[in-house]
Amino acid sequence: MNTKFLGNNKNLKYPPGSFKILDPIKRTTCSHEVYGLDYWNAYEFSFLDINKHPTLNVVEIIIPASSIYMVESKSLKLYLNSFYKKKFLNDKEVVNKIIKDLSKLTQSNVKVKFINNFYDEPTSLNLNKTPLKFTKPNMTICFSGFRSICPVTSQPDFANIYIHTNAKLDVHWLKTYLTSFKEKGEFHEQCTQNMFITLTNKYPEFNFEVCGRFMRRGGIDINPIRSNQKKLLFKNFRVFNQ
Repeated sequence: MNTKFLGNNKNLKYPPGSFKILDPIKRTTCSHEVYGLDYWNAYEFSFLDINKHPTLNVVEIIIPASSIYMVESKSLKLYLNSFYKKKFLNDKEVVNKIIKDLSKLTQSNVKVKFINNFYDEPTSLNLNKTPLKFTKPNMTICFSGFRSICPVTSQPDFANIYIHTNAKLDVHWLKTYLTSFKEKGEFHEQCTQNMFITLTNKYPEFNFEVCGRFMRRGGIDINPIRSNQKKLLFKNFRVFNQ
């Protein structure tokens, strides 16, 4: 995989907010019927207002799981960080600029907005500590301490994994499976999709929604959701200390 910035220390030579900074990564195709999206939260986004005063915002970016391409995270960080010295008339102008560039890159309809708060973390069964041998149907399950490896930098990524299903799941099997990712080199989006595929293969008659709530890196976190139902249960929620 060739990227402009990931895994190297090249200097940024593009003007602020340039589309050319962004780096696409083609999504892995899935034979399953899958719905979902990727929530990206950028916590340190700054630009100049009409009076050239600096602003500081939290940006929510929603990329459909059906997009042809994902955006490589380091290039998105560099792209957003470059706005700090670029002037815009108002919030709408800067948001529309990001929507246009990311929609073009991913070949999908990306949504972007500034946010002031997150949804609350859903009530869930702690998979790490439960004494149950099987989970109960129609409940949310949380596995904390999930670990995977960036396929390019080999650095670890951590997350809480949330699963909602109407199936009864084997707790020992599920913990063993989720722990097995700790040495695997996969992007957040692919990890979440692989979990979804594995669960729907093992329990084909049931509904599943899987959310990977990954910890932030460089001021950005990525939170993929995959489901076999169009209406998604999980929102863009915030987990304590993440």
